Amino acid sequence: MKKSLYFFLILLLTSLSCNNPKIKPSIDTSLDIKNMPTQESWNSKVIFSDSGITKAILYAGHLRVFEKEKETLMDENIKVDFYNSDFKITSTITSKKGRVDDVTKDLYAIDSVVAVSDSGTIVTTDELLFRYKDKKIVSDKFVTIFSKTETIKGYGFKSDQDLQNYVVYNITYISKTDSSSNK
Repeated sequence: MKKSLYFFLILLLTSLSCNNPKIKPSIDTSLDIKNMPTQESWNSKVIFSDSGITKAILYAGHLRVFEKEKETLMDENIKVDFYNSDFKITSTITSKKGRVDDVTKDLYAIDSVVAVSDSGTIVTTDELLFRYKDKKIVSDKFVTIFSKTETIKGYGFKSDQDLQNYVVYNITYISKTDSSSNK
C-alpha cells in the first residue's frame, strides 16, 4: 500500500509539473547575425608557407574570419615577419589594424604602419599592401623612408618584401644622410 501511495504521489507531482507554462528565453535582437565572424581568436599566430617553407608569420591580438566575404580582419598589435629561404627574418611590418584577402592572400596593414628591414631601412605610412602573387609591398599613401644613406618622403611606394629595392613615385622631400654620423 505504501508503494502504491508513493507511486501515486510521484505520478501526481510529475503531471503537475508538466502543466506549468514553458519559460521562453529572451532573445537579443540587437545582434547582427549576418555580420558576425565565422571564426574569432585572440593572440593569434598564422603561418604562411609555400611547399612547406615558411614565408611569413602573422601575429594579431584579435583576429576575425569572415568566410562569406572571404576576408580576415585583424586588430590589436598586428605584426608580420617575412622570412628568406634560410628561415631568417628579412623584414617586419607592424600596424594597429589589418586585413587579409583570403582569396589572393594579399595583406593590408592599416593605421600607424612601420616596415623595417634587416638592413635597417624603415618605412612609415598610414597603409601598406603586401601583394602575395609578386611579393611586393606597395602604398599609394604618403610614405617616409629612412635608410643608412638617405631620407625620402613622398606619395606612392613600391618595394620588394625585403625593402632592398624600392621606388617612391611623387617625392616631396629627399636628403642624404651624413655618412660620418653612421660610424
